[in-house]
Amino acid sequence: MKVKFLATSGIIAALYIAVTMLVAPFGFTEVQFRVSEMFNHLVAFNPRFAIGIIIGVFISNLSSPLGMYDLVFGVGHSIITLAIFIVVCKFVKNILARLLINTLLFTCTMFIIAFELNLALELPFFWTWVTVAAGEFIVLAVGVPIMYTLNKRLNFKNLI
Repeated sequence: MKVKFLATSGIIAALYIAVTMLVAPFGFTEVQFRVSEMFNHLVAFNPRFAIGIIIGVFISNLSSPLGMYDLVFGVGHSIITLAIFIVVCKFVKNILARLLINTLLFTCTMFIIAFELNLALELPFFWTWVTVAAGEFIVLAVGVPIMYTLNKRLNFKNLI
């Protein structure tokens, strides 16, 4: 692995962790506004960003009040959804379309987190899916113009 890849992945993981901890009370329960989920949009520019995001999710979830549940389901959710998204990106070249697809894909797959919360906290599955999906949608929808604009300045594709 190249040093640039390792350094960039480490920076992304560190940023994900820092932003997650900043809003920690709103990032782990049935109403989630984990602002760091915006970093998932980086994969729309380059699939190699997924490694840093997954590492960031793993380390962030070490401090989750749900313990092992969040390590399995939270990290699993990120791996599964990012893998699906990477495959989709092979067929969709438009960056704005990718960002919108990523938003919808992560929103829909929040059933994995709803299942986790149902198991861990005995919360009602469908209502929990609605609440966590709504939080994910809001965060990622707000992230679309932010990441799109930042990309014009930073050219994410070439950063890793």
